[in-house]
Amino acid sequence: MKIMIRNVHAGRTEDEHYIGQVEFTVDGHQRPYEIFFHSKDGRDWGYSLRFLGESGPEEEIDAVDRYLEENDEAFDMLLDAVIDAYDEV
Repeated sequence: MKIMIRNVHAGRTEDEHYIGQVEFTVDGHQRPYEIFFHSKDGRDWGYSLRFLGESGPEEEIDAVDRYLEENDEAFDMLLDAVIDAYDEV
C-alpha cells in the first residue's frame, strides 16, 4: 500500500497533551484520509483515522486501518511526520 503525505499539523492542547494531524492519500483509493494522533506524554500515542472531507468506500478505510495496525513502518512514517512537525516549531 503506497501512502503519500499531503499535509501535517502538530500542536498541544490547553493541558499540554500532544496532538497531530496528517493528511494523506493511498494509491488507488478514491478519497484522501486524515489521521489524528494524541498523546499525554509524547511517547504513547493513540490515533483516529477518517476520510478527509467527504466519505468514501468503507472497505477502503477498513483496509487502511488494518494496514496501519499490522505495518509498524507505515504507522511510524505517519507518526514521525507529526513528531518532525513538533521539531520545526
